[in-house]
Amino acid sequence: MVGEKRYAVVSCHVERPLDDRVWARFEALQAARPAGFRIAALMRPPDAEAGEDEARWLERARRAAELGPLGHHTHWGGPGQARPVCGARHVPGTEDGPAGRVRREGTWLREAGLEPTLFGGGGWYSDEDVAEAIAELGYADCTATSFRPPYLADGAPRLHLDGPAQLELRSGRRLLALPSTHSVGMLVRALPRRLHEPLVHVYFHDTDLLDRRRALALRAALGILALRRTPTDLDAVQRDFRPAKTMMFAASRG
Repeated sequence: MVGEKRYAVVSCHVERPLDDRVWARFEALQAARPAGFRIAALMRPPDAEAGEDEARWLERARRAAELGPLGHHTHWGGPGQARPVCGARHVPGTEDGPAGRVRREGTWLREAGLEPTLFGGGGWYSDEDVAEAIAELGYADCTATSFRPPYLADGAPRLHLDGPAQLELRSGRRLLALPSTHSVGMLVRALPRRLHEPLVHVYFHDTDLLDRRRALALRAALGILALRRTPTDLDAVQRDFRPAKTMMFAASRG
């Protein structure tokens, strides 16, 4: 698929699915399929310790799955902490650390009858144990970026890829990585120029839709993008992707 024709996809990091105002705006946008894009919802599971309503969350996740691809988005330190807290790591033989959280959440999602196909790490965090957990769950990974997020400290664990790739893991598994290439602002600035990326992957956050100017910019930019690239969705890319690049996981570390 990718490499034969130029495509574009869109995903949203749904971090406040229980906020009625935020959810209403995201649901309306996803249902509208702006410019023909089926927006993938990478949803942060409910946090029981924070008292988040699991039943309402599941109702909204099922609705999102009706409207587009469904993904799993982890906040490693709870609702307000996207990246792992300092010192958090996986302890072999346990379900502690970032990888353990992915497995626990992924198991809960499956037991609830959901079938997410995608993963996005909060704060763009990843490590090889996390990658193994993602591969075990059968997800494609959207955590890598083709750019360096400016707020991350030098040396902060992240993945950098210029385009889709198969990542070879220590276990022998392979993980399909579909990197995010543009935020809303980056897309607006890039559209006057040639788009070189093999797959344009635009991401935004559900809270962006609370800002009227950002919401309008997103719709306008997607309209122009659809004239430059063929709209598709992340499930179609995952299903039909023919890898142009295979590399060891360590080589993707940013």
